[in-house]
Amino acid sequence: MLCILHGYLLEGSGSNLWTREIVRALVCAGENVHLVCQENHPELYDFIAEARLYQPDGTVETTLKRQPDFPGRCVLHKPLLGDTLPVYVRDRYEEFANVVPMVELGDQAIAEYLARNLTVVERVVRENAVTAIHANHAVLMSVIAERVGRATGVPFAVMPHGSAIEYAVKKDPRFHGFAESALTGAGRIFAIGPEMRQRVCETFPKVDGVADKLITLNLGVDTAAFEPVARAGRAKRISGLKQALATLQRGREADRAARLREDLARGLIANELTAALDHARGYVEKRPDEDLEVKLSGIDWAGDEILLFVGRLIASKGLQAVVAALPEIIAKRPRARLVVVGHGPQREVIEALIWALQHGERELVQTIADQGGILEGGAGGLSALRIYLDQLATAGELDRYFERAAATIRPDRVVFSGYLTHRELKHLFPCADAAVFPSVVAEAGPLVFLEALASGVFPLGTDFAGMAASIAAASRHLPGEATSLMKLRPDPSHLAADIAAKAPEALANGREWQDNLRRAAVEGYDWSSVAAKLAAELKALAQG
Repeated sequence: MLCILHGYLLEGSGSNLWTREIVRALVCAGENVHLVCQENHPELYDFIAEARLYQPDGTVETTLKRQPDFPGRCVLHKPLLGDTLPVYVRDRYEEFANVVPMVELGDQAIAEYLARNLTVVERVVRENAVTAIHANHAVLMSVIAERVGRATGVPFAVMPHGSAIEYAVKKDPRFHGFAESALTGAGRIFAIGPEMRQRVCETFPKVDGVADKLITLNLGVDTAAFEPVARAGRAKRISGLKQALATLQRGREADRAARLREDLARGLIANELTAALDHARGYVEKRPDEDLEVKLSGIDWAGDEILLFVGRLIASKGLQAVVAALPEIIAKRPRARLVVVGHGPQREVIEALIWALQHGERELVQTIADQGGILEGGAGGLSALRIYLDQLATAGELDRYFERAAATIRPDRVVFSGYLTHRELKHLFPCADAAVFPSVVAEAGPLVFLEALASGVFPLGTDFAGMAASIAAASRHLPGEATSLMKLRPDPSHLAADIAAKAPEALANGREWQDNLRRAAVEGYDWSSVAAKLAAELKALAQG
């Protein structure tokens, strides 16, 4: 009997998606799984047979009970935590009033969070004869696994993901200490590829035998859901996307983009720009846009060339470098459109950048380059954009760049969808000609890169960390020129220029390698094989 600990939801990307897909694959393979997480809507996931809510006083409420048609069974256990949810990157959750980066929380708040989870997880383990525990992230679920393991004698494994290491462990000695202790006690440490193995070893040199505990466990992709489609079939897939959207609640209202453009057109001075951006915000971000169907209908899916970006809209994901490169991309591929999927505080900043490029507002472009991080609530500027502008100026090309931007950039050239889950993305992904993932922070392994491969969509990605491992795996199925085209240099001094040079070729020729991309995904990353390895390792751990 396996227990998987995940501190967050099942919707969305990253470790949420990993948990959702691995549990589903385990249940499909006949395993019985007890899943502890904060998912609010278990009824949406067909593999969940039962859901239980644990009140602080120990009362347990069964909120879902059914008989799914799967060989195995999943029971979801949700501890009721109160208002505070510790996260890695600031975000919004519908049920929590106080969603806070854990590095900003005091010791007492962290202790209360751990205590509430600990009580529930120990109960789940004891009452359900759990034989092995798997914890996602280096903190904080690993701490729960360690303490429950110590109390019950049940062995546990930990799978570090990049976000916890980069945004908590490396930033705060409290969390480094938590993680170091948990990894010392873990019987297995799962790592997504060689880069994560190295990162774990370098971050935790005092963990005895850390290298011997590490087991490589690939990322996975649902190759049945994400599959290629011919250009002639794209319109049908978009109809399927619209049907999937029909029942969903919506986020950003249709008039907010127009409101921002109106504010920008009034010639705002620097200290008014933040107010204009805030004026355009204030909606529920983790939902699709209100007018998404209208925007989808405005695209010629048979004739336009679609460049797709999927990710959190924050500076570290690199969207600003894609937008900086757009004038060059569209000049070479006049039918090109950028479709942006995701949510985050950078959205309004990027919309302001697009407006400024369209209208030749150089001062505003420079302000965004210099202060973009601050404008989205972080710190610093958007270095890839700023460096690219400086490079153009040094080369005497800046005037031509802004002329080209004014001639090519229009609001409808960049289509924002708002937040989509992978239930919707499976319809959209195969309708793209190329995808771009220009993250400038080390990630254990971007799942969206694999979904592009499975969909036969040519991916461009920064060639470092987990992305580099995925590129290397794909390269075994590709000719050398395709592998070279796939790689973006992550250094901000090269990123926008690389996108400007490579995205047009990917749009023009990427479909040539569609079958190769698909084969790389099917043979190396299908979730069923990943789940089988995880189950085997956890059973071996339980047997000692």
